[in-house]
This record gives sequence, C-alpha cells and structure tokens, in this order.
Amino acid sequence: MTVNHLKRQINNDLNTSTNRQDLTCGIVHIGVGNFHRAHQQYYTNQLVIDPSQRAWGICGVALLPSDEPLVRALQGQEGRYSLTTCSASGKYELHHIESLKEIIWGIEDPQTVIDKIASPDTKIISLTITEGGYNMDSKDGDFKFDDPKIQSELKNRTKPQSVFGFIAAGLRQRMKAGTSGVTILSCDNLQHNGDTAKKAFSSFIQAQDSDLAVWLAENVTFPNSMVDRITPTTNAEDIIWLNKKNQIQDQAPVYCEDYVQWVIEDNFIAGRPEWEKVGVQFTDDVTAFEHMKLSLLNASHTMLSYPAFLAGYRKVDEAMENQYLYRYLSDFMNIDITPYVPAPDNTDLNQYKSTLLERFANRSVSDQVSRLCFDGISKFPVYILPNLEHMLNDGRDLKRAAFGIAAYRHYLKYKRDDNGESYDIAEPWLMQSDLAFIESEDPTQFLRFKPFHNTALHIHGSFVSLYQFYCGAIKKHGAMQVLKTIL
Repeated sequence: MTVNHLKRQINNDLNTSTNRQDLTCGIVHIGVGNFHRAHQQYYTNQLVIDPSQRAWGICGVALLPSDEPLVRALQGQEGRYSLTTCSASGKYELHHIESLKEIIWGIEDPQTVIDKIASPDTKIISLTITEGGYNMDSKDGDFKFDDPKIQSELKNRTKPQSVFGFIAAGLRQRMKAGTSGVTILSCDNLQHNGDTAKKAFSSFIQAQDSDLAVWLAENVTFPNSMVDRITPTTNAEDIIWLNKKNQIQDQAPVYCEDYVQWVIEDNFIAGRPEWEKVGVQFTDDVTAFEHMKLSLLNASHTMLSYPAFLAGYRKVDEAMENQYLYRYLSDFMNIDITPYVPAPDNTDLNQYKSTLLERFANRSVSDQVSRLCFDGISKFPVYILPNLEHMLNDGRDLKRAAFGIAAYRHYLKYKRDDNGESYDIAEPWLMQSDLAFIESEDPTQFLRFKPFHNTALHIHGSFVSLYQFYCGAIKKHGAMQVLKTIL
C-alpha cells in the first residue's frame, strides 16, 4: 500500500476532505515526539471530526537537529500518521491521525515558526519539551541563564535558537500587531507544569525584553495539566511490524497502551477546544491528580529502570515478570509512597496502583527499559526526591530508596550490567563538570551530583549508611542479588 493510499484511507476513515482545507491550526505544538502524537494528537484527532471544532487543528514545530528524520517523514505524509493502541489482552486498534495539519522544522524555517506563533488563528501554544527542557535549576528553582543559546538570544532577539527565543519572538510579533492573548500549555511530567512554564518563560522574557514581559503578564495564561499514556520509542523494527500488522506504509507510526488520561486546569485566555467531549477532564486544581501520577507512575518507572536494566532486562513487561522486581515496585508504591499521596476525588488509590502494575506488565506495549532510564538527571528531582525528603523527616524505611539511588550511580559509573554486557547511557543534561561526582570512588560524592544537590542526603546518616552498603554490594554481587536481600 502506498503513502497516497494511506492518505486516502485516513481521509475515508475520518470522512474529511482530502486537502483538509477547512481545518485551521488553532494550536501550535512544540516537541512533536511520540508521546505528543499518541496523547494530545489522539484526543484532538477525535475532536476535530466535529464540524464545530475544525478551528483546533495542530501545527507541529520541531526545534532540534535530531528532529529532522521525523520531520521529513511527516512532511512526506502531509502530517498524517498511524497510531496503534495495544491492550493488555492483546487487542490492537488502529487510528489514523489527521489533526496534525502542518509540521515545521525551526532550524530550516525559523521565521515560519515565529509567524505561526504570532498568527491570530493561534490560541494555544502547547509543549512537550521534556522535564529538563524548562531550563530550571533544581537547586534553587531559578531559570538558568548560562546556556550559550540563551546568552545568544538575550543579545540578539532576531535569531532564536531555543524554545524560549522562538516563543518570545512570536509573542513580540503578536504584541506589536495588537493580536489577542494566547495560552501556553505544558504537557510535560512536572509538578505544577504550568507554573514551571510560567516562571521559565517569564524569567527569560523579563531578561530579554521588559516591555514584552509586561504584555505577557496580562495576555498569556499557563494552565497546569496532568498527562498519562505509556508510549514506547518507535525503532526501525517497530515500523516494520506496525506496517505489516496494519497493512499500510507509514514512515512515522506510533504505538502505545490503550490507557489514556488528561486533566487540565481550565485557564485559557483565548478559548480552547471542547476536549471534554472526547474524555479530557477539566478542573480548577490538578494538584492531586499530578501528585498521584508523578509519585506513583513516574517515580515507579524511575525506581524500576536502573535495577531492571542492571539485571539484564531490556523490556519492562519482562522485568515485571521477575517476582523480586515486581514486589520491590509494589512495596515502593504501598509502603513508601502511599502515605504521601492523597487520592483525588472519585479515585480509588488501591485500584489505581493495581492498574499501574498491570500497565507496566502489558506485553503488547512491551516498553523499553532504556526509555525509562533516559534523563535521570531531570527525573530524580521531580519524581523521587520530594517524597524521599518526607520519608527522611518521618524516619521511614529507606532501604528501597537507598538501593534505587545506588543502582542509578552504578548504572552511570560502570556502564556494565550484571551479565557483563556494556551499554551507553543517555543523559542529555550531563556536563563534563558532573563526571567527578560519578567517577569518584567515594559513593557519597554522588549524593552531591546535580539531581541531588538541592537535598541534604549526604548528611542523613541512616540513609548514607544504607546507600554506601548498597553501592558496594551491587558492585560485588550484582543488582539482582542485592535486591533479593532487600525483600
């Protein structure tokens, strides 16, 4: 089946016109990765079938050099792609996604990106730029101005390089044209992600253009939101099997679990899609939802990732079949985290945790452990440390937390698993200056490493003793043998 056939099939399934001329881009989304294409696009794709919602198409923006292959693939298909949802029972469902009407690569065409942000049609600028993409210092919570791109943009407003420079340029163009306000909607896994986005963009813009900072304060809103859908990386082998299963030729397919959730604070200055028609939940306060999700799902993923990887597992579902890893994760959720997670209204916390374990074990999704290991520098301060500080203050059992951090150190330092297999680490925010904390033979130096330098872990004697013991034991016996002694 040709790409044109794929396009025709998509159009037939959605009963829309082939050229989608009646679909307007009311949303500019920055960071068109797999999660966005399985989550926000999934909801919006269902919604824009409604004739009253055709003003909410999405223009995707990519800003990184590494984005080029995906951009080219999507441009070749006019933004269309397939999404396959995979249930734990082995049921697969194909969705043809039509809501991504445009895709722009900022490195190639920066002015078009700025013009789309500035367009009167654009009412929402949404973001999936990863936890670390907001450029906030985990130690003091302030915006970091020392990045070379940021320094360049502060000196030259006309040549944006980062997400901050591009959005500032687009907002400045809106301000000068007298265009109405806009909402910046973070869809990243951060506690109070809208508040974080507001602080990051406000800090940058205040330093770059004080007049624009005044306009932003009056004309831009930053809702908080909670997003949830397990979405693996799609590699070359996945593209082959997805196309074979679905009998199509798609150069940019995505697959994910069938579970999906999106909770958003209803704070949109320029209007919004009626996403509630397709299952999105709007609320005045997302705090309880995001705290539950970050503390249980995201934290559990991080706690599982390094011990499982060191034990030789490369698929999450296979790791969950190991009775020791399964119990370790269950105990982490039930003993360590549950006392600090109030359930949102109408939520059964025990059922939520049980469902999480089932989702992790979903063989049809078969998520990659390496994906969970990615960017621990950004994950530990957000997912693990807030509750760990409560545990330290309350004198709770610290052995699972100490073991998890010892496993993270071992993963970064030795780059060899229990079976002797070597691997590459993926830490995009790891700097040369960080290596001394990792390479030191004194394990306590690691507790001063970037993810932990805003804590006092290194002075908590009970924690340090456990952590030092586990560092030595993992090196001597391997992660799995040490885990068995913990249980």
